[in-house]
Amino acid sequence: MKQRLASLIERGRGKTVLCVGDLMLDRFVYGSVNRISPESPVPVLQKSSVSEMPGGAGNVARNMASMGLNVILIGCVGEDEDGERLASVMDSEPGIDSRLARSSSFQTIVKTRFVASNQQLLRVDTEARVPDIGLTADVIISAIGDAVRAKTCSAIVVSDYAKGSVTPDIFRACLDIASGVGIPVLVDPKSNDLAVYRGATLIKPNANELAAATGLSCADDKDVEAALVVLKSNLPETNFVVTRAEKGMSWITDGKVHHRHGEAREVYDVSGAGDTSMAAMALGYAADAALEEAVALAVTASGIAVGKTGTATVSASEIRMAIEPRHHLLRAPVLERGLLQTKTEQWKSDGLRVGFTNGCFDILHPGHMKLLESARSMCDRLVVAINSDTSVKRLKGDNRPINSEHDRATIMSGINAVDAVTIFEEDTPEALIELIVPDLLVKGGDYSIETIVGADTVLKNGGEVHIVELEAGHSTTNIIERSKT
Repeated sequence: MKQRLASLIERGRGKTVLCVGDLMLDRFVYGSVNRISPESPVPVLQKSSVSEMPGGAGNVARNMASMGLNVILIGCVGEDEDGERLASVMDSEPGIDSRLARSSSFQTIVKTRFVASNQQLLRVDTEARVPDIGLTADVIISAIGDAVRAKTCSAIVVSDYAKGSVTPDIFRACLDIASGVGIPVLVDPKSNDLAVYRGATLIKPNANELAAATGLSCADDKDVEAALVVLKSNLPETNFVVTRAEKGMSWITDGKVHHRHGEAREVYDVSGAGDTSMAAMALGYAADAALEEAVALAVTASGIAVGKTGTATVSASEIRMAIEPRHHLLRAPVLERGLLQTKTEQWKSDGLRVGFTNGCFDILHPGHMKLLESARSMCDRLVVAINSDTSVKRLKGDNRPINSEHDRATIMSGINAVDAVTIFEEDTPEALIELIVPDLLVKGGDYSIETIVGADTVLKNGGEVHIVELEAGHSTTNIIERSKT
């Protein structure tokens, strides 16, 4: 099975998939909380950075592109400032041809999350109570037809979040156009009445949606089996796959229900995992996979997604590493500069956000771990640069380092939050930062933006600089001093 899955990734690469659905702007406001407001018993967030990325159908499209598919994205945004911002964000996404209609009767959907110390404090949603895209529906239907006629599409993915962009007429147009060229229609549903998607090749509800659609409990395997049998009897021409969070995925073929459970993983954030599994299902269909194989891809991909924070994407290379046994015991590699540059360029080409932090890391302590975990929570790949022994001696004195550069790099490479390690000889990592130009630069709270080496390089290239609050009472110097008493 694993060899077949690896071949599917290659067979699907470069295929074109049309994605139609509800678009959203996901905004993350990061900062630190150091006090409670004197006005009311609520935390005060000291904002340090803001990031924006596509959500909803936009995140499905991002995941499909990251997995190697060419994506045409069709949806609606409002004629408002957030709509302009969302359109701009989509235009910057590699591998996605965004064809967004504008509607004066529609309010662009924005989900703003406020985050401190890897914890979401609050989410604020901006959207109309009764969304209405009006006459823009006709524009979207025309765009769907033009896209399929102009490109050889392998599938149409309908991402319905019940936000107004998937009207009955738009969905019927997807079915009719797909039928005309003989391609499948895959649906991520929101309606409790799954019969509204009659004619779809595949419908992928989650366990809660399955329970709502059938009126049956979906707490365990037997419950899910009964619910899938009911669905299949009502819509016999449609395949059904249900996503079940940490319990994996279940599906029904030839009257029999099957279950595939994912590997146990540390879960950081389940947001977006459904989008990732939908993207992987599309990759499977584009590669002419059997349903069982498409599900296996989706289980693997969503398992990777929940190990990330925020609205994350999963790349083809990540899926390949997860399914190929020889990669399972790999730790973060220790790379010289040329190889590090190649690796970071590969990550960026896969659509991954590359983070960077640096330090002596002589004796690891909780402050270091907080820095590393915070940095990794804001990016897809984290590079850690360690001062060489000679560099540490110049900065800290002849009695340092306590641990050699080889030992420090070996320890760092075994930390889950770290994806690559490198050693630099200079006093600062400025040349290294200029070489790889990370998307995110992270340092501890004893720095300011003005004093962080490389901050100007990162900022002028459109990246972000983030300062992590120090863990009080923890430093290598203090540890060394205490050991003398």
